[in-house]
Amino acid sequence: MSRGRRLWENDVLWNAMGSLFYALASMLLAFAVLRLAGPRDGGIFGFGFSTLGQQLFIVSYFGIRPFHITDMRGEYSFGEYLRLRCWTCGGAVLLTLLYLWAMTESGGYSLRRSLILLCLVLCKVADGYADVYESELQRQGRLYCAGQSLFFRTWLLLCTLLVSLALFGELLLSVALSVLMQLFGLLLFSVRPLRACPPDTRRSGEAGIQGVRDGVRRGYPMRLLRSTGLLFLSVFLDFYVFSASKYAVDQRMGAEASGIFNILFMPASLIYLLANFLIRPMLTRLAEEFREERRRAFLRTCRLLFGGVALLAVLVSLAALLLGGWGLGIFELLLGSRYRGVMRRELPSFLLLIAGGGLYALCNVQYYILVTMRRQREIFLSYLLAALAAFLTAGRMVGRGGIRAGAGSYFLLMGLLLIIFTLWVLYALYGFYHGKTESKDGRRHHSDLSPGGEI
Repeated sequence: MSRGRRLWENDVLWNAMGSLFYALASMLLAFAVLRLAGPRDGGIFGFGFSTLGQQLFIVSYFGIRPFHITDMRGEYSFGEYLRLRCWTCGGAVLLTLLYLWAMTESGGYSLRRSLILLCLVLCKVADGYADVYESELQRQGRLYCAGQSLFFRTWLLLCTLLVSLALFGELLLSVALSVLMQLFGLLLFSVRPLRACPPDTRRSGEAGIQGVRDGVRRGYPMRLLRSTGLLFLSVFLDFYVFSASKYAVDQRMGAEASGIFNILFMPASLIYLLANFLIRPMLTRLAEEFREERRRAFLRTCRLLFGGVALLAVLVSLAALLLGGWGLGIFELLLGSRYRGVMRRELPSFLLLIAGGGLYALCNVQYYILVTMRRQREIFLSYLLAALAAFLTAGRMVGRGGIRAGAGSYFLLMGLLLIIFTLWVLYALYGFYHGKTESKDGRRHHSDLSPGGEI
């Protein structure tokens, strides 16, 4: 077996293991905290971990990863990506502190609830910071190292939170310990593997990726911020659209209903994470084909990605239709006797959420295609339209129809977003196939590699 083949298989294996374990850990934590800490703390945890924490993760993440891993000409150094990520993580922490201060002062949250939410957000911000190292590992052709980082960091968080909660029975103490272990895992599994990669010793500004370049050129982090600003706004709006029904249930129906809805929602999120098995290993190939203007190969890879994820979405939706009632019964057993019959009553909601999760996975294929083609404006406009629809409809639907209406809202919003994305992708691919290689803002898709002074 060739070395390249072995590397590819390692990439696929560890990316799959990392993504799958991350998805399963999120579900397991939601169940375990509800069971060990009760419905009130379980609802706080579910909202803080999968909604508020994830929203602030988006701020720290800034939507940069697809841009970073498809930057195969080395327009920006790792040092420049890292500098920007430090800014965005700091911004996420500041926003969290302001939000929790406002909620505590207004009487909306108790001090204990605010501290729990703060710790959960810090865990997610640590994920956002680790992502810049994992993105660079993938750009260096070591996706397997990024998968290992995600796998072992998630394992460490899971064990810390569950063991401490079982021993001490106090959620606040458990999430505080989890923050400390997240920082330890970040250093051990994300920072250390990248430091083992060879440095790029070439002259600043030379094209290509031949090692890790730590230098930071004057003005380039700000230039990167401008280049990815629309992607950040897009990803922020994306998560708002994705979570609009969750926010609506939490605000209109309270913490206990929010906890139930988050449990129903977990398998829908799982489809997207499973789709990453197919998407992530293909992104560097997609970027190379686009950069080299191999049009037929690029279109073939786009079709392969969309078709593979569509097949996955159909299979998972069929499995939910056939086995959903049985699966929700298992959920009830895991949650305890107080939830007997509660989850199975929500089978229609569960099926709508699963189908919506399949549509969302397809939206992400289209998103990655547009990012590779540097169509940031089209991405932003798509999310802006979907976010407007979410703002106008999600709260009203939940207010009138409860959890089931929230699930219906999610399904309809994902369908709308997929239609908009598909139209933009078809338009962009038509232009690319017929030789129009410039984006709407008139810039060439390849990088401007003029050297700058290093700081």
